[in-house]
Amino acid sequence: MPIRDFYLLSPEISMVGMAILVIIADLVFAKKGIVATIAFLSLGLPLGFAVSLWDVQERGFNDFLVVDRFSLFFKFLILGVAGAVILASQDPAKSFRRRQGEFYSLILLSTTGLMLMAATRELMTIYLSLELSTLSAIALVAFSKDKPSTESAVKYLVLSGISSAVMLYGMAMVFGTTGATDLDAIADNLPVTRLLDSPALLVGVVFMAAGFAFKISSFPFQMWVPDVYQGAPVPVAAFLSVASKAAGFAVILRVFNSAFGDVSLDWSMLFAFLAVLSMSIGNLVAILQSDIRRLLAYSTIAHAGYMIIGLAAVAARTPGGDAIGTEGVLFYLAGYAFTNLGAFFAVIAIANKINTYRIDDYRGLGRRAPADAALLTICLLSLTGIPPTVGFWAKIYLFNGAVEANLLWLVIAGAINSVVSAYFYLRIIKVMYMERPAAEEEDLPESSPSLALALIVATAGVLFFGVAPAFLLDFALRATSGFSN
Repeated sequence: MPIRDFYLLSPEISMVGMAILVIIADLVFAKKGIVATIAFLSLGLPLGFAVSLWDVQERGFNDFLVVDRFSLFFKFLILGVAGAVILASQDPAKSFRRRQGEFYSLILLSTTGLMLMAATRELMTIYLSLELSTLSAIALVAFSKDKPSTESAVKYLVLSGISSAVMLYGMAMVFGTTGATDLDAIADNLPVTRLLDSPALLVGVVFMAAGFAFKISSFPFQMWVPDVYQGAPVPVAAFLSVASKAAGFAVILRVFNSAFGDVSLDWSMLFAFLAVLSMSIGNLVAILQSDIRRLLAYSTIAHAGYMIIGLAAVAARTPGGDAIGTEGVLFYLAGYAFTNLGAFFAVIAIANKINTYRIDDYRGLGRRAPADAALLTICLLSLTGIPPTVGFWAKIYLFNGAVEANLLWLVIAGAINSVVSAYFYLRIIKVMYMERPAAEEEDLPESSPSLALALIVATAGVLFFGVAPAFLLDFALRATSGFSN
């Protein structure tokens, strides 16, 4: 096996090494703050390897691994999310002080699996990397060891097993039809030009899409999201809502564009159907929520639906034609990362002050905790899609790709759902600024410097890329220019 292959895999290899280093540091140092610092700084090594690979366009390990700008875009995004979550975790991690090393190492291991998902071109390798990230995430969900955390972890484990079985069955059907698991070989061996002409291949593609839907918290495997986000430590929920979703969309774009590009018009309608259901279920049920963690969970489901509009646009092209809207999906994912992380970090900061996640208890926060309320408001406006935030441009670029792909009806559905979502996002802002607190005002504790830094950076990204979106869009365009079909 060529040594060069290990260099191509160096970000993931170094990440595993850093996870082991964090465990060793936890055994050596009595001050657990040092462990968190080492975990955060350890991301610099895989980031450095990823930067050094930016101009590389190669495949390794018998073409199972690909290094291109598309995969590196997602590696940068996932590494950034992991770093922000580690920063924001230092306050919640005090509740499991003796297990902080395991907590941070599990984040690094889950990050490794997510990075691998974005860089693989073979079905079994995709499955193994997905399981590496998911099993680590299940352990993170259960980390608080209380009843809600344990119950949500069990639910996550059971539904993860079901979705994996469905996805594996779909992969088996595709292998049985094409005789291949490599994406290029699948594309070369497609027996038909329409999925409807091969029932076995159609079932395989549908089952694979359903399995991947679990990873991006989309219909039909969205039911785990509210309970898990409510029961898990909030930084873990933030990690799942952004990093896991990014890797899921990376692998969906890779698999369906590379392996099933010649039958793209068929799976375009499949994704359009999933988009409408995810948006509608997420937004309508979010209206009924009284816990902000559950509200953000249903918001995550709805935003998965918006992003799936981009997948439908990528698919709605003539066979052999250029994919439309891929850069819109990447831009949306990056903008959503800043926005949703900022929202979750603000929730952590506010919970540290008022010790509750009930939306009704946010009354008067505009006066009691003006900085946290203002930052949360910015993120909520971005989730709604109101300028001048990055969420506004994310929806503009995504919907524009769908219009170019002649999916105007899907854009209309997305616009209607955006209007519906404004009700529950703006309701939180109304509670914070227009209602009086139920209890007497009292001095609230300050957030830790690391949490404050993570929250400020995330919110600054929401505003900066809302005012100057060209920087992020150019990065997305460069990433798609290296997207090997």
